[in-house]
Amino acid sequence: MDPTLIVILVVLLLALFYAIFIYNHLVRLKHNVSRAWSNIDVLLKQRHDELPKLVETCKQHMKFERDTLEAVMRARAAVASANEAGNLGALGKAESQLRLGLGNLFAVAEAYPELKASESFGHLHARISGLESSIADRREYYNDSVNLYNIRIEQFPDLLVARRLGFKAAELLEFDEAEKADVDMKSLFG
Repeated sequence: MDPTLIVILVVLLLALFYAIFIYNHLVRLKHNVSRAWSNIDVLLKQRHDELPKLVETCKQHMKFERDTLEAVMRARAAVASANEAGNLGALGKAESQLRLGLGNLFAVAEAYPELKASESFGHLHARISGLESSIADRREYYNDSVNLYNIRIEQFPDLLVARRLGFKAAELLEFDEAEKADVDMKSLFG
């Protein structure tokens, strides 16, 4: 066999193995981009599922406390009104309602302190912050994966394999200013 033919076959074989190596590496990078997006998607779904539940929980706690406080305030006003009018029957009923309202308020404060709205808001704030931090971390990982993938499909000799086999650039995950703004928590509870 001719030595030139052997050299050509060896070079072609090395080029084929190198092309296979490049292809496999590009496939791995492409799947890393997909996996990174899936990680973000999981957190977005988690936030979508959990945030309304947490907000509703806080609303319920606030409603309970607000109802208790309103009952106490109504009873207090009834006591004052009955006292001014000199209506002892109404005064007795109002005092009973006031004691009942205060008892409920103290029971909530003492027996169930975790139900206080401030603690609920603290939990909500911590949960939202945790989810947003996780999303930001995973978004950074996704963008790093996309950047690495995009660089590889544009570098020589990888671009020869990438173009030939239809590898397309992936898009970075960027947010406009409206999406970067803080969530208006007041509107959620409005």
